[in-house]
Amino acid sequence: MKQHEAVIKVMKQNGGFATLGYLNQEVLKVPDVEWKTKTPFASIRRIVQDERFFFKIKPGLWALLSHKNKLPQDILPTDMMPKQEQELFNHSYYQGLLVEVGKLKRYETFVPNQDKNKRFLGKTLGEISSQTDFYQFGYDHIVRKAKTIDVCWFNVRKMPSVLFEVEHSTDIQNSLLKFVELQDFNTNFFIVADKARKAEYTGKLALNAFDPIKERVQFIDYDKLSKWHTKTFEIASVENSLIF
Repeated sequence: MKQHEAVIKVMKQNGGFATLGYLNQEVLKVPDVEWKTKTPFASIRRIVQDERFFFKIKPGLWALLSHKNKLPQDILPTDMMPKQEQELFNHSYYQGLLVEVGKLKRYETFVPNQDKNKRFLGKTLGEISSQTDFYQFGYDHIVRKAKTIDVCWFNVRKMPSVLFEVEHSTDIQNSLLKFVELQDFNTNFFIVADKARKAEYTGKLALNAFDPIKERVQFIDYDKLSKWHTKTFEIASVENSLIF
């Protein structure tokens, strides 16, 4: 079997689409394929860019050209879908990437209760996140605020270690205010958004109200998130092939 045929096979088995991270984890398991390269992940990345067979849906997500008219709307929204609904699918997609990265890094992951039924690549966010309940790590009023954050990663001591707010179209300032409430915890904060919103983020973070967290908040755009997701899967794939 040729290399591109192995990628096609894995995609077909997954419904005609897959993240690059998922491909990195599954394609090398296909038998009877000779890679003859020290960089198989780079080969997979090159293969999915072959427009004869594949097309890009959004950062990190690829699909088979032969399945373009068969994909569900939460994977490939049609022009007929209202813009607001499309934005919800985009928002939950990036939440899902963050959940998967967190799990591979051995954190416990949580998404807000109101987001648990939102779709992510054929599943719900509630299905892929590891925590159904939020840890009571502090005073009630602080925990109530933290519960609304888009993705929370908890460490082994059940404390919030890394928190993410995905800002697809909403106000970045509201997310920064949530982070301020958690300034007394040893927590890292991330705003995840389109790179076009970086200037807006910088301007909001410059306000005096956010002085206590300025050095602890980072901005990550969708392209960088998808690369982070892909690289994390690459590392996990290599680690799984080793015997410790």
